[in-house]
Amino acid sequence: MNVRELRKLYLRQERTTFCPGCGYEIFINCFLRAIDELGKRLDDYSFTAGIGCSAWVPNNYFRADNFHTAHGRAIPAAIGLKLANPELEVVTIGGDGDLTSIGGNHLIHAIRKNIPIAVFCLNNFLYGMTGGQVGPTTPLESKTSTTLDGNHEQPFDLMKLVLSVGGRYASRYPTAYPHLLKKGIENMLASDGFRFMEVVSQCPRQYGVRNESSTASRMIALQKEHYLSKEKARGLSMNELEGRIVFGSFQSANEYVRFLSEEQ
Repeated sequence: MNVRELRKLYLRQERTTFCPGCGYEIFINCFLRAIDELGKRLDDYSFTAGIGCSAWVPNNYFRADNFHTAHGRAIPAAIGLKLANPELEVVTIGGDGDLTSIGGNHLIHAIRKNIPIAVFCLNNFLYGMTGGQVGPTTPLESKTSTTLDGNHEQPFDLMKLVLSVGGRYASRYPTAYPHLLKKGIENMLASDGFRFMEVVSQCPRQYGVRNESSTASRMIALQKEHYLSKEKARGLSMNELEGRIVFGSFQSANEYVRFLSEEQ
């Protein structure tokens, strides 16, 4: 099916209320296309989500069972579902603040125990819904509503974080490459154990306007400028990788750190 047919079939309303240019629309389209490619239906999965723009994806729009939890508590709810019924295919969708700040301890212990759930972190680099505050993934020097002169705290590299505490499957895909994002979602849903994906998403309304990128097209262009696929990065030197962020799927910290320059 094409995307329009999938949205009519699986969304409670075909048009969402996300801000114009939000990357979460791209994620929705890629997720629906991925399950269609896998021969699955949306209601083959059970979803959990916390609080934030990202939580609207399953809670407001998906025609599927979902558990709307408190802020930061989407992963323990997913663990509870999986323990209660191991046959369920459980998917958590959350934001960078929800999953890696308020819910950070739940994330690392789910990784440590290798709980068989799939966790999608929609990363727009700040707390989008509550006013654009600085978050754990906000890049250095980036402006937010609470860092008017730029962020001075070192942000999390989510691939490093997940893999360094024993993650066996961590992936990163920017919304600028929807065909690769869709394939990454397919691979993740078809895999076993604990799986984590960082979906790098543009947020023109909160992040972009404060950082001289007030349109989605400009933010997507910046993703294409800075993000490089693992396959293209393999033959490059550390000097050539400087300033670039590698995306793809990684099975170990050793595999990932090969693509990091000394500054990273």
